[in-house]
Amino acid sequence: MSDRQTDRRLERAILELLDRRGPTATICPSDAARAVYEGDDDGWRALMEPARRAARRLVMAGHVEITQSGRPVEPAKARGPIRIRRAP
Repeated sequence: MSDRQTDRRLERAILELLDRRGPTATICPSDAARAVYEGDDDGWRALMEPARRAARRLVMAGHVEITQSGRPVEPAKARGPIRIRRAP
């Protein structure tokens, strides 16, 4: 699978995971990485940064917000663990 295909699959996974939850619910980028990874080991970890990048693209498109401690943050300023939720 190409990087571009993986990027698109991660974006879809983020949106689909959020669709299955309440309107204010959040997900972790690892949820999307696990959803896209096609193995039984913890190789999904290699998809963590691509999942964070997918979330940043979705922020720029106005679909989601990245949060830390329950508050929206600028994607470029986010350091450490993040959560993703639908944009209001």
